[in-house]
Amino acid sequence: MKPSHIEHIGIAVKSLKESIPYYENILGLKCYSIEEVKEQKVKTAFFHVGQTKIELLESTDPEGPIGKFIEKKGEGIHHIAFAVKDIEKALEETESKGVRLIDKIPRKGAEGLYIAFLHPKSTFGVLTEFCENKNSK
Repeated sequence: MKPSHIEHIGIAVKSLKESIPYYENILGLKCYSIEEVKEQKVKTAFFHVGQTKIELLESTDPEGPIGKFIEKKGEGIHHIAFAVKDIEKALEETESKGVRLIDKIPRKGAEGLYIAFLHPKSTFGVLTEFCENKNSK
């Protein structure tokens, strides 16, 4: 398993409405998509930076993962996501090498991607996400 590229960097924010103008007006990026992922209790906003994306994450529930993250650590980088070709195989291979998985089975995420997270206690403190676009095969 070898990731093809950094799919996105996830950044936890308290408010999309307040944070999007920074990315658009200061950095000159264009928000191309805002989406709610109800299962993950989050609203997302996406920006392209070359092949990589920035994903802003606003909690829709204080008890959701982003709400809890912001409560504990404040706003900031939440995770890094790598694009992989076969997410199930990537998870199996990663787990066989002793990495603890948060998601043993991929689930649907934003933009129709299949996603799965690796536990930061096994990844030197970095919450790591694998993503696969099964529609691009």
